[in-house]
Amino acid sequence: MTQGQRLQAPVLGLEASCDETAAAVLAPDGRILAEVVLSQTAEHARFGGVVPEIAARAHLASLPGLARQVLAEAGLRPDQLGGVAATSGPGLIGGLIVAASFGKGLALAHGLPFVAVNHLEGHALTATLPGVVPQPVAFPYLLLLLSGGHCQCVAVEGVGRYRRLGTTLDDAVGEAFDKAAKLLGLPWPGGPALEQLAKAGDPTRFPLPRPLLGRAGCDFSWSGLKTAVAHQLGKLATVTQQDRADLAAGFQAAVAATLANRARHAAAMLPGATALVVAGGVAANQAVRAALAGIPGPGGPGAPALPLVAPPLRLCTDNAVMIAWAGIERLQRGLADPLDHAPRPRWPLDEMSAA
Repeated sequence: MTQGQRLQAPVLGLEASCDETAAAVLAPDGRILAEVVLSQTAEHARFGGVVPEIAARAHLASLPGLARQVLAEAGLRPDQLGGVAATSGPGLIGGLIVAASFGKGLALAHGLPFVAVNHLEGHALTATLPGVVPQPVAFPYLLLLLSGGHCQCVAVEGVGRYRRLGTTLDDAVGEAFDKAAKLLGLPWPGGPALEQLAKAGDPTRFPLPRPLLGRAGCDFSWSGLKTAVAHQLGKLATVTQQDRADLAAGFQAAVAATLANRARHAAAMLPGATALVVAGGVAANQAVRAALAGIPGPGGPGAPALPLVAPPLRLCTDNAVMIAWAGIERLQRGLADPLDHAPRPRWPLDEMSAA
């Protein structure tokens, strides 16, 4: 497919970058024809985190069956597709090889274009998916990408056009949630468990820092906040359930306040932004969403707030809907990839703009 040609057939999306195996089929206009996500939480929980070898083997065992399932639900044969889009980075290399290799095999066998999707671009473009948000967002917009592996402020100026405004100096925000949850004795994955525990807590009881609060720019740092939780726990002779709830609430409040501050700085760095989009697993946290509502738009304090756009909860975490949609957006622009495209465990989003 070349620039100017319109995609006429649905696209299959494949996701296997970490610990969710997923497949989805989307029509060219963005209608979701079928989707499925298979979580590996049970396989990794007893290790307290994702084990790459276990993840890769689970992807290999599950992905072909999931692809057959969504194609059957969509009523399609592989040769009726308009293309195959597979996550090819960043992520755990074993899972990326599984998704990319399976996607390339399908594309080669049926003469279909192949798209090697940057997983972060999938998150970034979810806000433009018709029917997922009330009104698809227009470029340029400000993206807060908040997940277990990433914490970035990105100016999204178009498909394949990204400018990183700030990033974490140490931990990702989702990683910080998991580590704080572990300190509090909560099961993995820790983010949802910590959010639930925080509902019974007093966020003001323990003095916890707001890292880089007020600092110029929109970089992040989360390791000190995690260490502060450990220090507060160490001061207690015994740790009660209420202590744990109060610390969970304090940690969550500190994260939310810091994200809001960094988002205000980022908004000032992109005065033409049409919206503030939050994506990634931490975007499912309701306290975080509440803190990001009302960030001033162009003009600074007193200006109308930037519309806050967040995907439905099921599309905040890793999924194949966003991968298929990113594939559609790229195919519509003639941006298919060669079958020798190599998966990349590290693939910064702003490198796509340079390419």
